[in-house]
Amino acid sequence: MGARKKGTGGRGTPATVALEAAGVPFTVHAYVHDPAAASYGGEAAEALGTAPERVLKTLVAEVDGALAVGVVPVAGQLDLKALAAALGGRRAAMADPAAAERATGYVRGGISPLGQRRRLPTVVDAGALGHATVYVSAGRRGLEVELAPQDLVALTGAVTAPIGRA
Repeated sequence: MGARKKGTGGRGTPATVALEAAGVPFTVHAYVHDPAAASYGGEAAEALGTAPERVLKTLVAEVDGALAVGVVPVAGQLDLKALAAALGGRRAAMADPAAAERATGYVRGGISPLGQRRRLPTVVDAGALGHATVYVSAGRRGLEVELAPQDLVALTGAVTAPIGRA
């Protein structure tokens, strides 16, 4: 799996630029995004022809009033109590979408855990480590990046914990 920009239109996103700068192997996968799709993550898993457990969604929450990121499989949900506990906090709630977009520099449905405008505390669901590679948004709807989950954790400075639920 070598670094490629195929499908980015020759321009990198902040996520792919961060991966290239770090020298991490990754593959970009592009697909035609349907604005009417019920679930961005479900659409990505189907378009990529891969198990939804390997496609991760990036969700921005507030933990004790500060923004944080939870990265969980698209087939499940973010357990807010588990996210708060993983970050040493007491309470968590989903962040206002506009605040998430401002902090990350990405639009909803295309928020990547990589290359964010402001690096937020991040927790990756521990189940991701059971896969050779996982997919996360490359920073735009219809664009995913495939990489080793250990590289995702290292590049985001994430902790891992069981924060996803079915």
